[in-house]
Amino acid sequence: MRAYIDDPRRLGETRLSDGRSLGWAEWGPSDGVPVLLCPGAATSRWLGFGAGVVDALGVRLVSVDRPGLGVSTPAPGRTLPDFAEDVRELAALRGLGRPPVVGNSQGAPFALACAAAGVVAALAVVSGADEVAAPEFAAALPAELRALVESAATDPAGAERFFAGFDADAMWEMVMRGSPECDLAVYRDPAFAAGYRRALEEGFAQGAAGYARDTLLAMRRWPLDLAGITVPVDIWYGRADTSHSPDNGALLATRIPAARRHVVPGTGGALLWTHPEPILTSLLDAATPHR
Repeated sequence: MRAYIDDPRRLGETRLSDGRSLGWAEWGPSDGVPVLLCPGAATSRWLGFGAGVVDALGVRLVSVDRPGLGVSTPAPGRTLPDFAEDVRELAALRGLGRPPVVGNSQGAPFALACAAAGVVAALAVVSGADEVAAPEFAAALPAELRALVESAATDPAGAERFFAGFDADAMWEMVMRGSPECDLAVYRDPAFAAGYRRALEEGFAQGAAGYARDTLLAMRRWPLDLAGITVPVDIWYGRADTSHSPDNGALLATRIPAARRHVVPGTGGALLWTHPEPILTSLLDAATPHR
């Protein structure tokens, strides 16, 4: 049976100059090529990808808990550019250089912030949470999502309180309820389900405030100059993915000059775990001249 994930080899926390700590997990050889992972909604540092592939490609995969998730110190009021500066400092302290980054699901806008700030050498957006507050999407959003986007814009404090009502069980149920059968084949795999649930439990270990802040930032307009991103960007979506982007990243790709868009048949939001080799291979090739 295929293994989609495995346990981290190394776990740790790094103290930043302002006294906060960021938690991280690593897979692959400690002297491998660093690749940063911005994981999906509330999944914490524990949920990696590319079991077997990471080692075969010589990748040192580093997943980071965003502030308030997992073991990372909360930072109320933080912004997308704030996270990019955290990553800049973490990369210097951990000897990562200017790594390429993978932004999965709700981690995508945070990875894009790193690219916009020049912190990373290349970017792979995989099943990325799109900028649903962009005016081009207003008519395409389902009524429930459109209401949440409007609330995030007009009453951000109230929206953040609403998002703070979620927990690990609610997140798991939402993923399972909204996924096509091709993704459920991954999510129902016993080892994957156990790892995903563990990552969610740790993601909510400090409560829901970290997840709520992430979600508010993802659902509001992004204060990012996407047109100013100069590093290579690969945008990956599964053709059956209807939950992350209204158009499978078509608009997003036009907003980033160096972007290449890939739409993969036969899969949906589980693309990170079903196709890790082409994602990582393309990312490493793109990053080589920019590191």
